[in-house]
Amino acid sequence: MSVTLDTVNELIRARLLPFPKRHFLGAQDLDPPDIMNLLDLADVFVDLNRQTTKKMDLLKGRTMVNMFFENSTRTQSSFELAGKRLGADTVNMSMKTSSVAKGETLIDTAVTLNAMKPDLLVVRHSASGAAALLSQKVGCSVINAGDGQHQHPTQALLDMLSIRRAFGHVDGLTIAVCGDVMHSRVARSNVILLNAMGARVRLVGPPTLIPGDADQWGTEVYHDMREGIEGANVVMMLRLQLERMDGAFIPSTREYFRFFGLDREKLAVAARDVRVMHPGPMNRGVEIDSDIADDTSISLIQDQVEMGVAARMAVLASLAARLENDQ
Repeated sequence: MSVTLDTVNELIRARLLPFPKRHFLGAQDLDPPDIMNLLDLADVFVDLNRQTTKKMDLLKGRTMVNMFFENSTRTQSSFELAGKRLGADTVNMSMKTSSVAKGETLIDTAVTLNAMKPDLLVVRHSASGAAALLSQKVGCSVINAGDGQHQHPTQALLDMLSIRRAFGHVDGLTIAVCGDVMHSRVARSNVILLNAMGARVRLVGPPTLIPGDADQWGTEVYHDMREGIEGANVVMMLRLQLERMDGAFIPSTREYFRFFGLDREKLAVAARDVRVMHPGPMNRGVEIDSDIADDTSISLIQDQVEMGVAARMAVLASLAARLENDQ
């Protein structure tokens, strides 16, 4: 059903609620009602993003700064699009050519930024806890766009949006999160949100890539791929993060694909309505076979990219509404 731009705008303003906290640092910041509110709002932003005219003035007069200390394509461009479509003045800081590269500390950078009076600060950093540290030093709202091996909450939110749109619900679904869980901030945030919404979560991977405390995450742990994805409604593959490994976690990528890469033969044991996900970037032939990744009848990978803009628009708009209330 097609909807007019005026209808979309009315729905957005009707569903826009202030974010529960001043910052979005981790998936634990959201209770189930907060998650549902953001998903409902993001659903309407999906409709807006499919219109010819996509821009709103919800963040008019607001300044959003993207501060990415790690390379990123999807997340940074997704946040940039989200901010611009909401009417914010959006600034991308090149950290490789900033004063940080000359030895400035993260706190010094935060103090400098704070003096410029931004409203929203999106941060990606290789150190766990970096976003939380920044939130204590600035007067604006901080959004964690990935910190070390800790969390990536907006990725988990967009993943849930894709799942809910595919199945109509999240509760009761069996979600298998497979691969390099040890080094994955995406896995940690997804487990928190999926558990909160009543999904049955499984972690699947070799013992070397499953954290030692994974049995305390409220999940089931499998070290056999076929057993782990048997009957699963969603198989979420994770990137093998070789750049974060300081030891021999796997014999070889070829051996890894043989046992833990997703191909048609392994996927055959999953549920008949299975959907496949991957947060990207993909290592084809290492975590997932191209035949599956490109099959739009089962793959939600491109859908996740689209949902990323809508989910981040919902977060930014909700945080801006919180700022309005705090002033």
